[in-house]
Amino acid sequence: MRVLALCACLLSAAAAAHDPIFGIGPHVLFKGGFEVAPATHFAKAGSDEETETGLELAYGLTGHWVFGVEIPYINIDDGLTSASGRGDIKLFTKYRFWRNDSLGAQESAAVLLKVKLDTADDDTNPALGTGTRDTILGLTYGYEGRKWYRWVSIRYRLNGRNDVGLQRGGKVLFDLVGGIRFRPTGYLEADTVWLLELNGEYGDRADLNGMNLVNTGGTEWFVSPGIFWTKRNFAIKAGIQIPLASHLNGAQNESDVRASLTLEWHL
Repeated sequence: MRVLALCACLLSAAAAAHDPIFGIGPHVLFKGGFEVAPATHFAKAGSDEETETGLELAYGLTGHWVFGVEIPYINIDDGLTSASGRGDIKLFTKYRFWRNDSLGAQESAAVLLKVKLDTADDDTNPALGTGTRDTILGLTYGYEGRKWYRWVSIRYRLNGRNDVGLQRGGKVLFDLVGGIRFRPTGYLEADTVWLLELNGEYGDRADLNGMNLVNTGGTEWFVSPGIFWTKRNFAIKAGIQIPLASHLNGAQNESDVRASLTLEWHL
């Protein structure tokens, strides 16, 4: 009976696997699994507003290894002018290299590689893209229990140099996340997990042909409440980032608010 109970708990945990909203987690798809995830992200800093609406597609090559693509459409508005069009496509892969199952809980760790291509519709408006190929490397750990969740992750973004010699500064992103399920549910029932994230970003100054740009780089911290609602193979992820502390170099607009909404289907 104990073995049957353990199997049931593990199956339930696998079916309802979660990842943070603004950070990253070690969740991957099952072998042959397919994920379709339309999403909307909004960011406001001073008079600058950016809305990104996109589609993420992912495929489970094995039970531990997933590949995917993000296809964004961007709208920007600085209070005086606005533009919209196709953003830079991103390719990503995540590999879960460690997993430990126990009664009603699962721990795992994964590495992430994401490459942003230079594919934006920036002939119309250069602000829609960066004109560079950028690389993001990440490491993440997660614990998922019947009631409590926790994640920690760190990422580093290495930005390329564009045609005019501008290289945006590298960026370190740190995420510490906790979650709670107030009422444990079965696989066939709707399930709700409440999340609270602490997100930190540190960016180096940009470089233009060997010269540092004063009004670039710095540090921002956010506290981010959110919700992860699932029913079988469908999920809704929603959250808001609220600025907690900011120390940006020079004259830059500090972030006012960021928000994210994602729908996920696992097929």
